[in-house]
Amino acid sequence: MEETVVLIVGAGPAGLATAACLTQFSIPYVIVEREDCSASLWRNRAYDRLKLHLAKEFCELPHMSYPKDAPTYIPKDQFVKYLDNYIECFNIRPRYHTAIESCMYDEGRKRWDTMARDKVTSMVVKYKARFVVVASGENSAENIPMIPGLNYFPGEVIHSSRYKSGSTYSRKNVLVVGCGNSGMEIAYDLAAHGANTSIVVRSPVHVMTKELIRLGMTLVQYLPVNVVDSLLVTMSNFVFGDLSTHGIVRPKIGPLLLKSNTGRSAVIDVGTVGLIKRGMIKVLGGISNITGNIVEFEGRDERAFDAIIFATGYKSTANNWLKNGESMLNDDGMAKKRFPNHWKGANGLYCAGLAKRGLAGIAMDAKNIANDILSTIMSR
Repeated sequence: MEETVVLIVGAGPAGLATAACLTQFSIPYVIVEREDCSASLWRNRAYDRLKLHLAKEFCELPHMSYPKDAPTYIPKDQFVKYLDNYIECFNIRPRYHTAIESCMYDEGRKRWDTMARDKVTSMVVKYKARFVVVASGENSAENIPMIPGLNYFPGEVIHSSRYKSGSTYSRKNVLVVGCGNSGMEIAYDLAAHGANTSIVVRSPVHVMTKELIRLGMTLVQYLPVNVVDSLLVTMSNFVFGDLSTHGIVRPKIGPLLLKSNTGRSAVIDVGTVGLIKRGMIKVLGGISNITGNIVEFEGRDERAFDAIIFATGYKSTANNWLKNGESMLNDDGMAKKRFPNHWKGANGLYCAGLAKRGLAGIAMDAKNIANDILSTIMSR
């Protein structure tokens, strides 16, 4: 059994940021990761054209800025390079291929006892730690909804995490399920590569330009959020017009307040709206049933497809292994308390990156966690 002060579970941006902040205070830690690399979502499960949707000033991890010549909106490959430089700068050494199987608080010894397994050797590894940081991410497992008949669909069915490019879908009838940023951008990429593209839009969604969101995130530091939201909606209407005639309805509350209350982000348009208006991407309602290659939608509209791509998000798996996390996590494995008080549980338990606040939220979590651990250590 190995003893450490802090055990960090997950070597994505949240785990790396926490490790860097602990390093600043010379607090010993061990960071474990079930995959064979850091930030596996970004390296292995992101489509080729992906860029950070927010300007770089809102996407920095603690204690290290982007290079001065970095573009305003960072491409995937440059973000991965930034993470590699971050790991080297703070001498972070994740223990890869290490899957946590259980983590339980020992009330008598006042510590967290954790059992992990080396995925290469199948050997059991045990840790005991005074503090545990759940940094395994919001995006641990693919989320594909249960749809009657989906199991018998004869074409290709994939989650967006396995989508790379639309080049292999040219002239095929492809349905994208999910109208968040990934779904909208994948639909654009498919149409740009010559696929006959449709997208399911079930829920109201704000559509913005990246410049509008950057403006809003800057202004909200000085003005009330409702004032900024009103401005963003007015400007968005000016840019895009009334999208309800194309099947896209705007939520009743503004984009920044919606993000604050629910974690749901506005869609940053990459050209998808223009293709929808031109009829190159068809907007459809919710799916009610699938029979063979025929998908039936609400309103009994039926269409045939060769492939279905689910851009329906992910789910946390932390509750699968964390046995005493009820003070901090809800049944979905996400933070129970609302931002900004979500990051701390009981008995030295913390979470980073589980509040749907993106990289800026991760940076805040990491700093708060490191400061709180230092304060706890110094007070004893």
